[in-house]
Amino acid sequence: MKYIWLYIIAIVASLGGLLSGYDTGVISGALLFINETWVLPDTLQGFLVSSVLIGAVIGAATNGILADIFGRKKIIMATAVIFILGSILCAFAPNVYVLILSRIFVGFAVGIVNFVVPLYLSEVSPKNLRGTLVSLYQWAITAGILFSYFINAVFAQAVYNWRWMLFAGVVPGLVLFIGMCFMSDTPRWLVSKNRDDEAKKVFSKIEPDIEPEKEIAEIKETLVDNRQEKTFRLKKWMIMPFVVGIGIMFAQICTGINTIIYYAPTIFKTAGFDSNLTAIYATTGIGVVNFIMTIIAVFFTDRIGRKPLLYFGLTGVMLSLFALGTSFAFAGVLGSSLKWVAVGSLVTYIICFAMSLGPIGWILVSEVFPLRIRGIAMSVCTVSNFAFNFFVVGSFPVLLHRIGGAWTFWIFGIVSILCIIFVYFFVPETKGISLEQIESNWRRSVNPRDF
Repeated sequence: MKYIWLYIIAIVASLGGLLSGYDTGVISGALLFINETWVLPDTLQGFLVSSVLIGAVIGAATNGILADIFGRKKIIMATAVIFILGSILCAFAPNVYVLILSRIFVGFAVGIVNFVVPLYLSEVSPKNLRGTLVSLYQWAITAGILFSYFINAVFAQAVYNWRWMLFAGVVPGLVLFIGMCFMSDTPRWLVSKNRDDEAKKVFSKIEPDIEPEKEIAEIKETLVDNRQEKTFRLKKWMIMPFVVGIGIMFAQICTGINTIIYYAPTIFKTAGFDSNLTAIYATTGIGVVNFIMTIIAVFFTDRIGRKPLLYFGLTGVMLSLFALGTSFAFAGVLGSSLKWVAVGSLVTYIICFAMSLGPIGWILVSEVFPLRIRGIAMSVCTVSNFAFNFFVVGSFPVLLHRIGGAWTFWIFGIVSILCIIFVYFFVPETKGISLEQIESNWRRSVNPRDF
């Protein structure tokens, strides 16, 4: 296989997604036992879960500058170290306030990795494999979520159970750090630092059939053009890509995915599962479905297209949310059957999300922006993703207890309808279109429906 080294690089770097996914999923099981250690009011419970997103916003906002100064590889390695230290701090937190601060520290690493790893992958990938490798990162996130669910199940009956769950985050951090020790930085960053000989070696490994000198010359030409353009103004035609990028981040988060990931055991207990352990086992099943369906999405994205999968996924998400809300509304009628309706609804939700909004959201963000602003634009979208996430995750336990499960999930269902309308009118179909053509369409003010 001529791309064998490229795939090795992509797999190792994508372990950053494993790190992000682990932190996303582990709190779902740990929260049940944290509430037994300290009795937390709804607002503090929501803040504990969402506190990681405060750090994530800071990490995503500052990452672009740090990655340009120190390189993509070093920033990924530093992220692993932060996550390792943060996991240790979380495990030994003497009170909930120290735990929240520790979660914010871990969140800083999560915010960085969600930007720098896709950037790293895009800069080492050939054009014909870029979409697949970006999807690989999303798949690694689901693998991290699944891994966290297994860890939760393993330690659910242990002494100091939630502390062991959070401490286990050291493992993906170590794996990422050790793996990146053997990787090189991206050719583009190396050329930008006048390290052409190293860039040639990287090119010869990741793309054996190309001429490294020609690729380096093109990179240098781009760098010269950017340096000559000392001032930059946001032009009117650039607004629509931001509408699409931030809008698809809104759709990805505000249809409720992380309320499911973070609070699945809590939802299952509310629906009638008797013990923490059975709720965690049910959540592990959700993680398995999420992992498998994301693999399927990787193969269909470039065959079926982005928008058809988004229509399918959002419709399924909407119906499953309305079904889940209705089951809570008629809990008295359903009785013990409520928990199985909840399981069926959540499984359907995850299937539809994993095949659509999960991977396609990040693919679109990497495609719709012009080259000149792609780095900062992706950073803006990443920050918006975490900001939406903070609001939704932080408000969920309050909504669940104040207005009930029925109206909480119905609200998410209504948001899904609005997102379908947004996709129809504003999101372009980018399947089979070069990045240059996408940029040209924006410049010529082509309607997104006519791409």
